[in-house]
Amino acid sequence: MLSPHQVVLRPLVTEKGVFVAGELNQYAFEVNPLASKDDVRVAVEELFNVRVVKVRTLNRRGKPRRHRFREGYTKNWKKAVVSLNTEDRINFF
Repeated sequence: MLSPHQVVLRPLVTEKGVFVAGELNQYAFEVNPLASKDDVRVAVEELFNVRVVKVRTLNRRGKPRRHRFREGYTKNWKKAVVSLNTEDRINFF
């Protein structure tokens, strides 16, 4: 069983994320790859004191990178897009 701080690793604050947060009240987070949608829902509700309507998750593959003569990949990670109730907001700033 993962604690809420282990489930939600960090919020993804990007231009697109800020726009979607303002228009559709949806927020993106990097989450633990072992976390399910229910785990993400409970963690966001506990950490930010909001009501979650829907959770969408996607697994992001690592990108190929090179450093000098070595080739490798960045790590694979999991992203969650959380839709909140119309009356709730999350302020990251």
